[in-house]
Amino acid sequence: MSTVLKHAQIYTGDRVIADGFIRFGAKVEAVGPMDEYVALPDDEIHYLRDRVITPGFIDVHTHGGYSFDSMDGNAEELEQMVNLMAKEGVTSIFPTTMTQSTENINNAMKAINEVAQHNKLIQGVHLEGPFIAAIFKGAQPEKYIQDPNPELLGQWNELSGNRVRLITYAPEDKGAKEFEAYCLEHNIVPSVGHSNATREQLLNSKASHVTHLYNAQREFKHREPGVTGHAMLEDNIYTELICDGFHIVPDMIKLAYEQKGPHRIELVTDSMRAKGMPEGVSELGGQKVIVKDKQARLESGNLAGSVLRFVDAFRNIIAFTGCSIEEAVWMSSTNQATEFNLPEKGHLEVGYDADLNVFDKQLQIEQTYSYGTAVSEK
Repeated sequence: MSTVLKHAQIYTGDRVIADGFIRFGAKVEAVGPMDEYVALPDDEIHYLRDRVITPGFIDVHTHGGYSFDSMDGNAEELEQMVNLMAKEGVTSIFPTTMTQSTENINNAMKAINEVAQHNKLIQGVHLEGPFIAAIFKGAQPEKYIQDPNPELLGQWNELSGNRVRLITYAPEDKGAKEFEAYCLEHNIVPSVGHSNATREQLLNSKASHVTHLYNAQREFKHREPGVTGHAMLEDNIYTELICDGFHIVPDMIKLAYEQKGPHRIELVTDSMRAKGMPEGVSELGGQKVIVKDKQARLESGNLAGSVLRFVDAFRNIIAFTGCSIEEAVWMSSTNQATEFNLPEKGHLEVGYDADLNVFDKQLQIEQTYSYGTAVSEK
């Protein structure tokens, strides 16, 4: 039996179908305008007039949510975390670590590997640190910061089941060249972040991605473009945006959108364990975090990740920039699938995984399907 959703506006990642249908099991079996629809005996039909269908979201930078954290090293809790994230429309996840002790990161990699062997929501791992610059540590514990170390990265990659796909590092630090060589040999995208690198240093690096643009990096200035300016100037670089309105004010989000364009921006949540929980006291990397007015901050006042739901980031990018739903789809799913070579993700075309979100006219999620199964049925 296949599920068929009919009479919806469908954004496939390649085209927009004004009045369309999509048939799927675990994979997309057919998609197109209603005048191409041919009924099959085993179709389970749902009429979705005035609904919007998009590919499922891909979050390549999320530390946690719903009281759980990727660094906890607890496989059972990690599984609960990624399944709960599917309820906000995220159908592919890179659990994200942070600057911590080697032992703690070892344990996180083992737990992620254990869960990823049977839970296909996990499509990779993002290591954020510990190879960063202390001057831009943000909410990363300084005592664990170290220079880039390819041997240590190799150890963590092996423990993860070779699932590390993205690493945030400071390209200006000692040992970065050898470190970048390891990344490129092992299909790991090197991302500049928590970095004090100059444009000249970045032009001589292999960094092709920027972790949370604007945040925790050498700023754009009139005599030194810094990390932010470099990201704006280089067409090939993908840039993350945390679209909660706090990490970046809406005008600066619009500036990034107008400069980079919708094919080089990737929405992320950078969420921490307090997402989806009541406001109050929480924790990040052993540090006290205070959540108030939808913001998570250390006692020092530094932002400590976010409590942003991905579906809110999706709506916010439209509200802040005036971009189309189609462009928001690229920034929330298609670009991530392209950059990280996820060949069956990011599109709703025949043969792709049936990962999709169904929205009402106000872009509130009504249902998410992961590999063709409604999330609420899990």
